[in-house]
Amino acid sequence: MPDACKKDIVLVGKVTKAHSIRGEIKVHPFSGSPEMLMQYSELFLLSKDGTTPVLYQVKRARIQKNAVLLQLKGCTDRNAAEQLVQAEVYVHEDALPEPEPDEFYLRELEGKLLKTQDGQTIGRVHSFLTNSMQDILRVKENGEEYLIPLIPEFLQEVTEDEVTVSLPPGLLEINSR
Repeated sequence: MPDACKKDIVLVGKVTKAHSIRGEIKVHPFSGSPEMLMQYSELFLLSKDGTTPVLYQVKRARIQKNAVLLQLKGCTDRNAAEQLVQAEVYVHEDALPEPEPDEFYLRELEGKLLKTQDGQTIGRVHSFLTNSMQDILRVKENGEEYLIPLIPEFLQEVTEDEVTVSLPPGLLEINSR
């Protein structure tokens, strides 16, 4: 997707499958909380081969286990829903709820300098990975890449320009690539 398109929208999930003959889609929320997806009345979907996100109005939404079943305006049958499988789901950044004072969005860490509690510069946060256990920061510096688990025990402080972590001995040495 062109960077200009990415600027104002935030990735929140992915369409995993078509559901029912009425054109519903099943969406896996990246936040881990299906309730979060329920609050949006508009979503942008970007297919794997697409370059521009398409805006959809949400007609109906309901939770099914750890996912959300959505009925979108204009998606009226299973064939239309099948065309949306594997699409990335975005929302406009203005629609995101304001985080609590001690919370932040992972995307806010991108570009910040990552330092240890002792003042050692590790590099800049390039991106992040999400798995079922925890979020992982991808930090790059001088051709080196480090994968740093973002767990409360490691995270010390987040400021406007820096992220400070307290890492166990040897973590940097075993995971540099």
